[in-house]
Amino acid sequence: MKFGEIISVLEGRLISEDADLDIEIACACAADLMSDVLAFAELGSVLLTGLCNPQVVRTAEMADIAAIVFVRGKYPPPETIALAEEEGIPLVVTSYAMFEMCGRLYQAGLKSCDISCRLVGQGT
Repeated sequence: MKFGEIISVLEGRLISEDADLDIEIACACAADLMSDVLAFAELGSVLLTGLCNPQVVRTAEMADIAAIVFVRGKYPPPETIALAEEEGIPLVVTSYAMFEMCGRLYQAGLKSCDISCRLVGQGT
């Protein structure tokens, strides 16, 4: 799914200045625990989160996240926005809850990051 389509589905507002709306996003990861993002996000995915601190951008950069969506009406502070611009990670805000945004993306055809291969042999 193209990034621009994701923004539309989420009724989001792009707050980054230079974002490629035509990049393809293969899957979504939704988490407020950045350790979960590092463990389960896939390369080039979109991250949905309610955390707005600069650590979110640092985690996204380490995990090769393509874009970050802030849910629940959260708006990142200037230092988070500046770091995202520096790293080239576009930011989007939406007023809706994470649960609803995940449902909308799933209904629109975006898949979840596949964690099943990481859980084999862990008893889960």
